[in-house]
Amino acid sequence: MAVLSKSENPNIPQFTAEVYQNEYLPEGGREVNAIVTVTSTGGGTGGPPAKQGEGSEASGARAYAPGHGPSAAVVIMVDCSGSMEYPPTKMRNARDATAAAIDTIRDGVSFAVVAGTHKAVEVYPGGGRLAVADAATRGQAKEALRKLTAGGGTAIGTWLRLADRLLASSEVSIRHAILLTDGRNEHEKPEELRAALDACAGRYTCDCRGVGTDWEVKEVTGIASALLGTADIVADPSGLEGDFRQMMEAAMGKEVADVSLRLWTPQGAEIKFVKQVAPSVEDLTTRRVDAGPRAGDYPTGSWGDESRDYHVCVEVQPAGVGQEMLAGRVSLVLPSADGGAPEVLSQGLVRAVWTDDMAASTRINPQVAHYTGQAELAQAIQQGLEARKAGDLDSATAKLGRAVQLAAESGNADTAKLLAKVVDVVDEATGTVRLKKNVDDADEMTLETRSTKTVRVKK
Repeated sequence: MAVLSKSENPNIPQFTAEVYQNEYLPEGGREVNAIVTVTSTGGGTGGPPAKQGEGSEASGARAYAPGHGPSAAVVIMVDCSGSMEYPPTKMRNARDATAAAIDTIRDGVSFAVVAGTHKAVEVYPGGGRLAVADAATRGQAKEALRKLTAGGGTAIGTWLRLADRLLASSEVSIRHAILLTDGRNEHEKPEELRAALDACAGRYTCDCRGVGTDWEVKEVTGIASALLGTADIVADPSGLEGDFRQMMEAAMGKEVADVSLRLWTPQGAEIKFVKQVAPSVEDLTTRRVDAGPRAGDYPTGSWGDESRDYHVCVEVQPAGVGQEMLAGRVSLVLPSADGGAPEVLSQGLVRAVWTDDMAASTRINPQVAHYTGQAELAQAIQQGLEARKAGDLDSATAKLGRAVQLAAESGNADTAKLLAKVVDVVDEATGTVRLKKNVDDADEMTLETRSTKTVRVKK
């Protein structure tokens, strides 16, 4: 396939893949770990060429550009259940935030607004269709927001399904949604929400925000995870407007959709896991879709100008000292519009070399070590908070203490600040902490919601 240079197609993102690993295994060794850094640049600005790694730390980087330009549609789902009226400013803040998001939609993008209660109602434009953004339609949409009032229950699955129908009505490459809720999904069964997520997964991306402190963190983060979006808390409703504007700006920056990470492994290999590890931890292992002999695709969603890191762990059949094996081939692929072979956007190689040099085989790659710690950090926070809620204070102290230690070691200052609102830190180096007796609900929910956010390794 021909490589498109920046000058040939300056408005199309360029993708690169860089592999960081220690490829040396001891005699009989099986487990191969690698961090794959995927970077998309361009979209009118171009980007640097793929870098060849120095020594054994980075290898197999090649850059390609996908062969189409972006077209997009977005649906904003606003919780209008009865609890949005308490306090009365919450509904007003939600209307203002939605108006700010509408102002941020670029001309030519299709959009709609949905009011969510125990049912989903089209607010604008109505009629099962999307409007095309321009000055007139943005003004009409903001006028329609004035009619939004709070009342009724919460059945988020119905909101997601309506968003899916609306987005499917438009022939666009990028489909995005924004969901705001302030409460628990009390008016449908968990299996109904799960069925809606299963039906919508892979069809559009959804960013979720919980406003206030009366919603369920695992519910909202679960929706965002299933639909490959972001999740966050806006504890003070007055912060919604700025947050919605930033979310919509990020959505408008997406240039290519439905990109998958394809992993090929050799005969006899076993894939232990495939995780996104930056900018947040997201386990993709169970989302694999077979893509030919010994290959599988893992969804990554839509891309703009951004970089993400993935941790791939593979067990291979051991070989003799001095032998080398291709332990994996990681590709970024884009489905063909005509149903043909997918387009390869970038590719990186994961190697395994068996050695009797103990120094070489025991050296831990700094990228792998860093993100292993970041994944442990997220797990320690979640387990610590669960133990705290269950009244198991000893376990909570141990887990959150370990989290403090990991946050300090990795330089994750933002997470360290959030932890300090839940525990008193005695010694961060040893993870010695005391649980605070009184913790604000917003502080605890913020820590839980943002527990999977990571910091990039310094390369």
